[in-house]
Amino acid sequence: MAVRLNVVRQTVSKWERGISVPDSGMLISLAEELDTSVSVLLGENIQKPCPDDELNLKSISEKLETINLQLAKRSAMRIRIFRWLLIVGCVGIVAGFIFLGTMQSAYLNWDFNNPELAVAGTFLHGVEFLFVRIAPFVFVAFVTGIILTYRKR
Repeated sequence: MAVRLNVVRQTVSKWERGISVPDSGMLISLAEELDTSVSVLLGENIQKPCPDDELNLKSISEKLETINLQLAKRSAMRIRIFRWLLIVGCVGIVAGFIFLGTMQSAYLNWDFNNPELAVAGTFLHGVEFLFVRIAPFVFVAFVTGIILTYRKR
């Protein structure tokens, strides 16, 4: 279908998944390729064809505008959710650093002859080791993601 319409296959995939919709010219070409009417592609059942092409194009344009508004709302909601997840991630990283700072690695002074304390201390030391080395990069990635989602507006 993509070859017949002179578009890339990803474009057709986006139409199929409801991520985007074809413009009115492409919708007419698509209807011709599928040997159907544009109203059927848009989910409308018109009993008799309208002789006035201008009226038909107006209804098609209104339907496409409605679909595009719905897609824009869905996209805006996804960006908003993604932005809040990034903000929560940043807060989690800051909270983790505060937690590790208040502990002041006190577990290193524990008596590691006790097996339970040895396991807990080793676990805490490993978390602190990984967190201090990985968290700055993750934090920068989160902040960059927040900035990029604000630029998409």
